[in-house]
Amino acid sequence: METVAACLQWGELTLAQAAPELLASCKVDSQWLLAHVLQRNSAWLRAWPDQAVSDEQRLRYQQLVGRRAAGEPVAYLTGQQGFWSLDLCVTEDTLVPRPDTELLVEQALLLFGAEPRSVVDLGTGSGAIALALAHERPAWSVTATDIHGPALAVAGRNSQQLAIPLQLVESAWFENLPGQRFHLIVSNPPYIEAEDEHLQGVGVRYEPLRALVSGVDGLDDIRQIVAQAPDHLYAGGWLLLEHGYNQGDAVRTLLLARGFDKVRTVQDLGDNDRVTLGQWRAHTNGGQTHADG
Repeated sequence: METVAACLQWGELTLAQAAPELLASCKVDSQWLLAHVLQRNSAWLRAWPDQAVSDEQRLRYQQLVGRRAAGEPVAYLTGQQGFWSLDLCVTEDTLVPRPDTELLVEQALLLFGAEPRSVVDLGTGSGAIALALAHERPAWSVTATDIHGPALAVAGRNSQQLAIPLQLVESAWFENLPGQRFHLIVSNPPYIEAEDEHLQGVGVRYEPLRALVSGVDGLDDIRQIVAQAPDHLYAGGWLLLEHGYNQGDAVRTLLLARGFDKVRTVQDLGDNDRVTLGQWRAHTNGGQTHADG
């Protein structure tokens, strides 16, 4: 039988040699996968390096490492992904929640305090954004939509397991929200260009294209959301959108053209434009735009 230490050494080396893109994460990935197989945590692995691993467990671990070496995301292999302070179930029907998206949550929380507010997360996927907001603001009424039924089912499972209530609606953006208005609309919509070479990168090529790609310039879905959002916002309400690093100018232009005020873009930890927001007709002296970090 192999030991924990021997398995980790083999896994790390295998991943490091598989692809340059895996080099930075090979140690952590190997730990996550073995911890998943053994149903332990990383601290246990470090505390018990000489613990024996059964042949069945070793074979299962080797299979998962092989799939990771081919580029499959760790989150799909384990069925779990951390986001904000939450542990979420994820499947191949959903995107893997990313740290950059936490910026969208942060900005939303800065706009309103603990008082009751109505919020909708468009294209919720695993429910990451909606659940983080509902967790931090229990008085908020949070609706989560997705056009893909299986993805919405994952959000529902996470809502139930975390005991965080959400109102789930199967909908293409606002289609099944007739007459409903919100204080806050948030979305991490598809925003990648159809021919973007990064779609073939490690991990990304395993994720659902419908949740990634949005037309030739990556802005088709954002255009639709911006056009329709005012019909679903209270006066003074906010629209917050995640987008690509090179799309800040375009998204600000769309919001201003639609009549939003206080339009601004916020940068992520890598100093890339990541979230753009605007307020719906809080005042009538004309919109202004700026980017801030």
